[in-house]
Amino acid sequence: MVEIQKPITYTGHSDAVYTLERGIEPHLFYSAGGDGNIVEWDLNTSDSGRLIAKVQASVYSIRLVPERHMLIVAQNYEGIHLIDVLSNKELGSLQFTTSAIFDMRVAGDLLIVATGEGKVYVIDLPKLRVIKEVEVCDQNLRDLLIQGDNTCLVASSDGFIRKYLLPDFTLVSELQAHDNSVFALLPKGDTLVSGSRDARLKFWNTEDELSLDQSINAHMYAINDVVARQDGAYLATASMDKTIKIWDYANRKLIKVVDKARHKGHLSSVNKLLWLEHEDLLISCSDDRSIGVWRINIEK
Repeated sequence: MVEIQKPITYTGHSDAVYTLERGIEPHLFYSAGGDGNIVEWDLNTSDSGRLIAKVQASVYSIRLVPERHMLIVAQNYEGIHLIDVLSNKELGSLQFTTSAIFDMRVAGDLLIVATGEGKVYVIDLPKLRVIKEVEVCDQNLRDLLIQGDNTCLVASSDGFIRKYLLPDFTLVSELQAHDNSVFALLPKGDTLVSGSRDARLKFWNTEDELSLDQSINAHMYAINDVVARQDGAYLATASMDKTIKIWDYANRKLIKVVDKARHKGHLSSVNKLLWLEHEDLLISCSDDRSIGVWRINIEK
C-alpha cells in the first residue's frame, strides 16, 4: 500500500518554477524559475522562503558546491553567477553564452555547462574562465551526468545520449536512445534510466556500451525528470501531464500516481523533483508556480 501526504505547499514564486537543488543543510533546499528569483526553503517551517539572489532572466539550472557554500546560478542568455548562500553575496559571474542553460554539473574544479545552442562549455571554477567549448549537436543539450569512470553523459533534444571523456571532453560513444528530446538521466548501479519527451522511461544496461533492457510507456506526455529514493528501491518521475508517478525499481512497476484530483497535486507541468534524506521527503516544482512537499509512505 502507498499512502501520499502533502504536508507543505510553497507558493512564493511569481512565475513557473523550473529547478530545485539540495541545500547547505539537510532540511534546506533551493528553487528558481521564470521570475529570476533564487529562493532558499526550510522544511522545518511552512513560512515564506528566503530570497538569496535575483537575476534578470529565467533560470533553468542551479547547482550547489557545498564545500564552498556556493550556489551556481545559470541565468539564461547571459551566463553564470556564483552566490555565497550564507551571506547572499555574489562571488563572481561569467558571461559566455547568449542561449539558455539547461544543466550544469561540477567535477572537481570543473563546471560542465549544457546549453540551448548545442554546445558544452567546460569552465575552470576557481579561475572563472572557459577552458573548452565543445559542439555536440545542433539542438538543445538537456541533461548532464558525471560518472565515476571520469566520463560525462550528455542528453540532447536530438534523442541521443553521448559519452565524453573528462577532462578533455573527447567523444567516446553516442547512441540514439529516444525518438525525441532526452530530458533526464539517472544512474542506478549497472543501469542507466532515461526519460524523454516521447513519454517513455527506459532502462539501459551499462556494463559495456549502453544496451536497452526495458522500455515503459510511462506517462501521457513528456517526462521532465527522474529521481530515486535514497535506498534506491523506488523511483519518481515528473511529467508535463501534471502528474508524479512512483515506481518500484526492482520490478519496474508503477505503484502510485500523484495527481490533482486525488492528492492536491500540480495544476500544470511538473518540472523537477528532489527526493531528500531529510524525513524521506519528495519535493516537486511546477509551471503552476508552486512547490509541493510530499511524504510517500510505502508498506509492503
